[in-house]
Amino acid sequence: MRAWVVRHPGPIDGAPLAFVERPVPTPAPREVRVRVLSCGVCRTDLHLAEGDLGPHAQDVVPGHEVVGVVDELGACASLFALGDRVGIAWLRRTCGSCRFCQRGDENLCVDPHFTGWDADGGYAEHAVVDERYAYSLPDVFGDEEVAPLLCAGIIGFRALRRAALPPGGRLGIYGFGGSAHLAA
Repeated sequence: MRAWVVRHPGPIDGAPLAFVERPVPTPAPREVRVRVLSCGVCRTDLHLAEGDLGPHAQDVVPGHEVVGVVDELGACASLFALGDRVGIAWLRRTCGSCRFCQRGDENLCVDPHFTGWDADGGYAEHAVVDERYAYSLPDVFGDEEVAPLLCAGIIGFRALRRAALPPGGRLGIYGFGGSAHLAA
């Protein structure tokens, strides 16, 4: 399969990404393989490519706003069927046992793994993900429309929900990136 990898983190004009051929990944137990249809570009991907975030894996494939179709199921995977359209987001795995995971704040997990940083993401023809961290995507959005919702949309929605804004209430937004734009 074809993929972009972070080969030499540094300035974008210094070509930190390399275009490579790799074997198509095989899903592990409870994972699904996704044929990538679209993958957004998040600022975090640029931080990784530019070296602001050091890669956690050599030649990691960035991209965590992944939209695709399940084309292979790992052993015991049962949450999706072949042909289902799913999304893969930044949060790839949590420990499930720390105090944050136990209270439902998995975004604060003390031992998380991330798509496109700890393990390969969506700047490739295929990606694998634990089925518990894949999202079923509604057909009302096109592939390019729904991709940013897998990062900025998730963050903005969670923040807005956690704010418990009453009807007619006011909300102050600090900073105005993609998450704030979608929340507004």
